[in-house]
Amino acid sequence: MITKPEGETAYELVDGHSIPKVSPKYFHSSLQRALDRLISAWCKDRGRIRPEWAVTLKRNGKVWVPTPDVTYVSYDRLPRSWKRNEACPIPCEIAIEIISPGQTMNEFEEKAQDYLKAGVLRVWVIDPEIVNITVFFPNGARSLYTGNTKIIDTLLPGLELSPQLIFEEAELL
Repeated sequence: MITKPEGETAYELVDGHSIPKVSPKYFHSSLQRALDRLISAWCKDRGRIRPEWAVTLKRNGKVWVPTPDVTYVSYDRLPRSWKRNEACPIPCEIAIEIISPGQTMNEFEEKAQDYLKAGVLRVWVIDPEIVNITVFFPNGARSLYTGNTKIIDTLLPGLELSPQLIFEEAELL
């Protein structure tokens, strides 16, 4: 049986162990809020976007329950009728991670590969210090977005975001 420690600390389940997440700071929280605002209207009839919503996946043959900073899953993957107070039971389309102080891009590159191997279709890693977004794809490709360069993806038809738009919405520029 897998148990989670009690208390207010957020955890991720990794290799059968509960690992505490880094406590979010102002930039992190502001970016989560901005992403929620910018993506919510677009996904209203398409799916769900949620901050800090855990996803049940497999990693190295074991149950892995990461908690992306922002999770998007379509109604095609998880029907609108699904309403349970639990982790997302299937791989989401997009897992968005925001680098916090003390974390490195190398850590997130490895985590992105784990997400993709588990069936997540895109991983966005946002670096608040450099003001950029790296998008990882299942085929091993990645794209770096800066400034006004729009993230346009066939997985998200009609959604056009840029790092500048996201960081301005977060009031960080």
